[in-house]
Amino acid sequence: QVQVVESGGGLVQAGGSLRLSCAASGLILRISDMGWYRQPPGKQRELVATITSGGTTNYADSAKGRFTISRDNAKNTVYLQMNSLKPEDTAVYYCKARMLARTAAMRLIEESDYWGQGTQVTVSS
Repeated sequence: QVQVVESGGGLVQAGGSLRLSCAASGLILRISDMGWYRQPPGKQRELVATITSGGTTNYADSAKGRFTISRDNAKNTVYLQMNSLKPEDTAVYYCKARMLARTAAMRLIEESDYWGQGTQVTVSS
């Protein structure tokens, strides 16, 4: 079973830092783009940052200069280092990985986006 699991969320004071991790597992043949998204309370899910398999990054304006996305291709893992956190960064953070994979029966699954279950980040003022 292919899955994506986030970790590293929690409660932090404004100005603090957190590092989120997201690991993909299963019969994975290829991971192309990986990214972080967030859904603040009462709002829609929004892009935070993405990274290609080659390391090209893209950030939302709200994340530029404070957040850094990186990945370890050998571990099928993507990270989000968040510094200078603000109360408005409070949200559920989701990881997404675009993957080509196989089922347990070795059937090929067409390249698809896989989402994690989310991890809560709360920044207190």
